[in-house]
Amino acid sequence: MGYYDKYVVPRLVNIACGSRAITSWREKVCGGLFGDVLEIGFGTGHNVPYYPPDVNRVIAVEPSDLSWRLASTRIAASPVSIERSGLDGQRLSLDANTCDSALVTFTLCTVPDPSLAVMEIGRVLKPGGQLHFLEHGIAPDSTIARWQRILDPLEFRVADGCHLTRNPLSIVQEAGFRITWTQQRYAKGPKPWSYFSVGRATRTN
Repeated sequence: MGYYDKYVVPRLVNIACGSRAITSWREKVCGGLFGDVLEIGFGTGHNVPYYPPDVNRVIAVEPSDLSWRLASTRIAASPVSIERSGLDGQRLSLDANTCDSALVTFTLCTVPDPSLAVMEIGRVLKPGGQLHFLEHGIAPDSTIARWQRILDPLEFRVADGCHLTRNPLSIVQEAGFRITWTQQRYAKGPKPWSYFSVGRATRTN
């Protein structure tokens, strides 16, 4: 990992993902979380203010040391216990049937193997546990989708592996989950980056 990816990208992501325009989306995705929550792609902790009272603790997976440091103020202010557990959402160190619910926000676009990450979530969730997700991805409009495919190689280089063309609903379903609720629409901002999917899903096996 070079200087840009290690020290610049986390600061850029902190700014981009801290936009007030995303606040209502974070409130939606965090609603209904409970018990011991696994959060993959914790980032700089922008979800922390929206954890509901039913959350006992958060087990955070975050590969960037700088992002974790930038999150320190939010972590310190949280009434919920937050502990860092591992760096790789594709290889969790947790035992099976450990967590009551799970949360991923703007993570499946970047993790190298998103299907493996979601399958790992399924492994550590208790029976009946839910996955809450908020992701950007491929747009339904052919013109926007065409631009996403054109811009995707540049996005990959500039944003440390982020993709504009992934389909989060397909990723979640193909990894063994059944989607129980979802909303999809454009958020504020440039359309190639702002087709959002928010939802919940349960394991099918």
